[in-house]
Parts: sequence; structure tokens; C-alpha cells
Amino acid sequence: MDNLSIPVALAGMVPAVCDAEAGPRYVGAARSAGSKPPVAPNGSTPSALALFAEDDPLARHGFSLRKVRTAMAELCSAIRSALDDERGTAEDSLRRAAEILQEMGEAGTHPGNEQSRGGLAPWQIRKVTNYVDANLDQAIRNDDLATIARLNASHFGRAFRNSFGEPPHEYVIRRRVERAQGLMLSTSAPLSAIALDCGLADQAHLSRLFRRVVGESPRAWRRARLGEPMESA
Repeated sequence: MDNLSIPVALAGMVPAVCDAEAGPRYVGAARSAGSKPPVAPNGSTPSALALFAEDDPLARHGFSLRKVRTAMAELCSAIRSALDDERGTAEDSLRRAAEILQEMGEAGTHPGNEQSRGGLAPWQIRKVTNYVDANLDQAIRNDDLATIARLNASHFGRAFRNSFGEPPHEYVIRRRVERAQGLMLSTSAPLSAIALDCGLADQAHLSRLFRRVVGESPRAWRRARLGEPMESA
């Protein structure tokens, strides 16, 4: 396993998990790497997954027990595949484990982040904003955004407002208007076409929202910046 490695922080826990999942065939081989299972204060050897109980610091930092189990299973699979000289399978398992651990790290690296104050975690903010920007030309429902953030709708609404200072619906409107501004400056498309490109019903819909967000009509805003001939608002 020259180019295959297991994260150092988890190396001591892998044997205990593999003992439970891999059976006696792999127990001795895994322990021969030199790591020992953790020992509880009373001298007993707890299950590795028990380390992630609710009172453990990892749990308090937002790490998911289900994700920990999945990552451990992938690491064990990598060990088994490496022992069987199945390099490709081992590399695939390590890659999947690394992806899970990276996502967990993004959720728990900063204990004092927005999530601890009732807001969205950085990974949730990234996924939600990317989805909104990629779908501004069509309907965007709060339920869809909540699903992406893996929250129920009511919890998502509160967390979103805490992170962005506005409800999801208002954020989407603002992003549609900002997209419209970009198209108005970079293209000669009529406002009616721009409205459709931004997921709005028609030019009147664009004008109404544009006035609310920007404070003036899209026609006046565009003309002031580009000297465009006047269009109907």
C-alpha cells in the first residue's frame, strides 16, 4: 500500500471497527500495523463507534455518527482490498472515505460558526447559493432549498434568515434582479427577454421587483448607465 494512506487521526480507531465488520480473518492483519484499540477509563475496550456518542467533542462539533460509520466502513474496505492485493478497489474506498471526511470537516471545523448561532453551516450556504444561481431561470421553491440543506422547511427558513439577514424568497428575488442587471449591462436584449431569462413571468414582473430592490425602473437604470433608448417599463 505504498500510495494508500489512512488519516492519522483515525488510524487508531480503524482496527476496532474492522474487528467488528471484517471478522477474524483480518483482525490480526489490521492490528499488526501497530495500532491498538482505545481503552476506556475502567480498563475495558469500548466499541470504536461508541467514541462518537452525543457527549463526545466530535458530536458537539456537528459530526454525524452515520457519516463516521460510513467513512469507517470505507476505510475498512480499503484495508481488506489492500490485503487482498486489490489496489483499484482500495483506492476507490479511500477516495470515498476522504470525501465523507472532507464534508464532515467543513461542517465541524469552526465550532463558533453560523450554525452554532442558529444559522447555516458553510457547506449548506455553498450548496444553497450554488443551486439558486444555477436555477434562476426557473421556479425555485423553499422546500427544494431545505432539501439541499438537509433540513426541514421551518428550520431551514430560520437558519437561512440568521445567515443571510433575509428570508429565502427575498434572497432569490434579489439574485434574480442582480442577474437582470448583469444582462442589461452585458447584452442588448429587451427587458421582456431578460425577464424570462431570470425566471420572471414577464417584463411587468421584472419592473415591479426591480423597483422594489433597486429603487428605480429597469428602463431608467439601464439608460443611465448605457444611454440606451427608452423602453416601456
